[in-house]
Amino acid sequence: MKVIDEIKSNAAKAMEKSIDSLQNELKKVRTGRAQVSMLDPVMVDYYGSPTPLNQVATVTCPDAKSFLITPWETNVLKDIEAGIIKSNIGMSPQNDGKAVRLRLPELTEERRKDLVKSIKKILEDARVSIRMARRDGNDSLKQKQKDKEISEDEQKSAMNDIQDKTNEFIKKVDQIGSEKEKELLTI
Repeated sequence: MKVIDEIKSNAAKAMEKSIDSLQNELKKVRTGRAQVSMLDPVMVDYYGSPTPLNQVATVTCPDAKSFLITPWETNVLKDIEAGIIKSNIGMSPQNDGKAVRLRLPELTEERRKDLVKSIKKILEDARVSIRMARRDGNDSLKQKQKDKEISEDEQKSAMNDIQDKTNEFIKKVDQIGSEKEKELLTI
């Protein structure tokens, strides 16, 4: 039935958005490895306007603990340094005249445990979001059944399908979370 398929599809889309949001949030959590996305908050004053770092330079990770930022114009080096310092990302830039190098500081055991706690909170928020999508879908199904647009059997069957989807997405969240924790705790 078209109405039921639409409700199930909307619930699945909302759950998918929760997973996308989770992955974006987890990118912001710093692990012991250098990742280009860690420099996303850095804004550079480029000819008077704040510009993301990746739009004025090439950012690479030559190894797991450092960044190499090569500007497209060498006269922007000082602005890149200033942007890194202003962004407060916990790294001090080293300018060699052609590029800026950043060294990732080591994570202490205490800091790693704090990061695991924050990851657990992010994961729980994603689970709650998925459950809310399930609830919204189930509420829509109940309303359609109440309005006599669908039968009680169709409602129960569709609710079971939505529950299966919910379980699938919760399992995805747990898998993503365990991978991130493993990455964080690996020295």
